[in-house]
Amino acid sequence: MKLGLIAVPLILMGVTQAGVAATQGNFKRFSVSAGWLHVMPQGKANPFNINTAVKDGTQSTVGKISQGAFIDSIDPNATIDNGVDPEPINLKAGLLKMFDQGLADVIGDGKGNISEVFTGTATVNGLEEWQSESTGLEAEDVDTLGLTINYYMNDNVSLQLIGGIPPKVDIKGKGEIFAPLSGLALPTGVAAMIFPDGLPLGQDIPITNLGNKSKAATARAWTPALEAQYQFGKSGINKFRPYVGVGLMYAYFNDIKLNSEIRSDLEAAGHMIQNVLDNKAGAALDGQVSSGVMRVDVDADDAIAPIVTAGFTYDLNDHWYGVASVSYAKLNNKTTINVVNESTGQQLIHATTKIDIDPLITYLGVGYRF
Repeated sequence: MKLGLIAVPLILMGVTQAGVAATQGNFKRFSVSAGWLHVMPQGKANPFNINTAVKDGTQSTVGKISQGAFIDSIDPNATIDNGVDPEPINLKAGLLKMFDQGLADVIGDGKGNISEVFTGTATVNGLEEWQSESTGLEAEDVDTLGLTINYYMNDNVSLQLIGGIPPKVDIKGKGEIFAPLSGLALPTGVAAMIFPDGLPLGQDIPITNLGNKSKAATARAWTPALEAQYQFGKSGINKFRPYVGVGLMYAYFNDIKLNSEIRSDLEAAGHMIQNVLDNKAGAALDGQVSSGVMRVDVDADDAIAPIVTAGFTYDLNDHWYGVASVSYAKLNNKTTINVVNESTGQQLIHATTKIDIDPLITYLGVGYRF
């Protein structure tokens, strides 16, 4: 990619200088066109890379926790020797049986929760950083009004500026993001006597489902391009004149709006992280609001990409012409999502993904030369 970005400006300079030399800089001509620009992204989604403020090995007081959240947090593959069965049994299944046999009455508060007297502490792992496979973002097709301006150095060589009305692009989400919780819970009191070695934790905590929304976000895309073009044939002789071009595209994205459901899910994830940091791991698993005020920030990096074009013009008369072209740009950018506790300014969640846009662009318009 770096070699390509270096080579494109050199080609632009070479073609421009060749055109000026051929005409000794005496021939200048302009043209403008407007028409339908259809953008078809070809890239595929890339997984999110996620970091949180809960470092591996963080110890957090559990506090009160619902029985359901407690059971869900237990490693589904963990086993326990109950002293009765000849082989170790599944820990989660054993806990459910013990709850039915009266353990819930012993360690519960009578309201469906396990009392903080018995929950003790938890060593939390898995939330510091992970990659969420089979997730990501993809840009959807979009239409807009395209505009081009050409400066001709001779009858064949020109520089073209490509622009248009910046379209609002729908961003489609893919997959569901889970937080891979692991660790060890160390209960106290009677519970510690029953489970002296602690309780292994293992749960994929649902964070947000990107794929079941009509769109994950929208953004305004500004993508001007500059190309050096060579047009075959001669003016006044050939009405049909094919051309090829090569250049650079600059991409800038603003007015980014995240889907409201996804934003709400990310705020809830921020509360989960803050609760762990506040020594309220039980509240974190129960999805309770924390002491913080959550803000979700979304940003997309600017990008520069090589672009190539093939097209043709058809002269209607000396001034007016029709034009059609197809272009391809090797364009991608990095999108960042941060969840920040506004009360403290601490960044609780940092997530990034690369969006491979790689647009195939068709253009059909009418132009005027002067």
